[in-house]
Amino acid sequence: MAVSNTNKTKFIFVTGGVASSLGKGIISASLARLLQARGYKVAIQKLDPYINVDPGTLNPYEHGECYVTEDGAETDLDLGHYERFTNIPTSQANNVTTGRIYQSVINKERRGEFLGKTVQVIPHITDEIKRRIKLLSAKKIYDVIITEIGGTVGDIESLPYIEAVRQLRYELGANNSLVVHLTLIPYMAASGELKTKPTQHSVKQLLENGLQPDALVLRTEKHLTNDIRRKVALFCNVDVNAVVESIDVPTIYEVPLMMLNQKLDLVVLDKLRLPDNGEPDLKAWIEFVEKVKHPQKKVNIALVGKYTELPDAYKSIVESFIHAGAANHTKVKLQYVNSEKITKENIAAQLKGMCGILVAPGFGHRGIEGKIEAVRYAREQKIPFFGICLGMQCSVIEFARNVLGYADANSTEMDSTTHPVIDLMEEQKGVTEKGGTMRLGGYPCALQKGTKVYAAYGKAEIVERHRHRYEFNNDYLDEFVQAGLKPVGVNPDTNLVEIVELENHPWFIGVQYHPEYKSTALHPHPLFVSFVKAAEKYCESNSCK
Repeated sequence: MAVSNTNKTKFIFVTGGVASSLGKGIISASLARLLQARGYKVAIQKLDPYINVDPGTLNPYEHGECYVTEDGAETDLDLGHYERFTNIPTSQANNVTTGRIYQSVINKERRGEFLGKTVQVIPHITDEIKRRIKLLSAKKIYDVIITEIGGTVGDIESLPYIEAVRQLRYELGANNSLVVHLTLIPYMAASGELKTKPTQHSVKQLLENGLQPDALVLRTEKHLTNDIRRKVALFCNVDVNAVVESIDVPTIYEVPLMMLNQKLDLVVLDKLRLPDNGEPDLKAWIEFVEKVKHPQKKVNIALVGKYTELPDAYKSIVESFIHAGAANHTKVKLQYVNSEKITKENIAAQLKGMCGILVAPGFGHRGIEGKIEAVRYAREQKIPFFGICLGMQCSVIEFARNVLGYADANSTEMDSTTHPVIDLMEEQKGVTEKGGTMRLGGYPCALQKGTKVYAAYGKAEIVERHRHRYEFNNDYLDEFVQAGLKPVGVNPDTNLVEIVELENHPWFIGVQYHPEYKSTALHPHPLFVSFVKAAEKYCESNSCK
């Protein structure tokens, strides 16, 4: 397929109105996927209006999962969607917060870079926002950059971003930028009507801030009639063909196909004066969606963690199971199990009918004993087990307590102990600030041949993403090896243990890193694929229901 030969990077800005959580990230990722399929090089970035410098110190209940990029940036979970849809790694430049904007401007003021001027929202804050938006285009490798603006139009926090986009559109010139506004068309069950007034008001709010949307994407429970489209187009100054329906679908991975059917990509290309490059190449994507929608088997897997009331806290893990399930033609049905409610007495009831157990990552002592109990159950009952980050550390603690006989074995993160089988990394000692100070981003790992991990990856060297302060204590390494819990993956530079694997068990693997961050729709993570396959095998041999 011919790739665009455009000399100038085009910009698409995605805003949201009426309500939050309408799916701006999914629409942005879907549009990127469609433009990619037509041969364009696309990047996506997220502008978050909260004052935190990054989401790294946020409670998952506040903002969902913290997603980590290859270069070690702690970012919004939407960047996970961007990578899962496009297969393109993101970086620090793909996520900007108000906190980071203000921090940068204040640092410049302290250095005297404003030459004594009064520092104001306009132009200094808006100039910094524009600079951040244009950073990706400076690489001169992207045809189109999609910028998602977090929050809802009308929020006071979002105003500097909207103003910066207004200024930038003027500076970029005609046909070089586009605004896609995502809103809601609510259905009033009592009257049986779809209501357009909230969308009209949302666009009016956007117009008051100086931005005219070029395309509208309308979230709806019911199909929109042509009359409704014409009405919205008339009152919002938008072409009828640029009023796009986004109806609820069974899987988010169907959204690109829905947007293709609605011709959103063609509308965008036309307004940006870009050629369509023929029919988009979506064969692999369509095959993936079909596998997700029409699985041949089903398997029950328990996700044991302490944030189970909010699935978004484990968003990348949940999506990784969808990818791995499709690769195995299987529907993975996740059972969320709150680790705070697990005891030795109720563990069998809590995990009844499970064909696999994943102990999730996390921080702090809350729920830790329940996680350790889940590990013990998986080990003794020979149920496929997957431990990620803290989940891996829990497997080490459990093994030390119940196999090596160190009853007080623990992590120094949780409690003081005479057997610190998990300890603070040497370079973390003396670190006092919490934000951005962990071991973050991609690190190499050498795999031991002849292991399940090596069989899954099919290679001896890998690079995976990390987010932790504590590590396996190598002082206990020989004892673990002799007892059967072996370090089958180590960092070649520091000799830190990255992966443990239990002998004489169908599938028992703990990893210090976060494999879920590198799983995408078209490239599912090999460990998740292998784990789901092992869970299927366990289910078949044990007649799980």
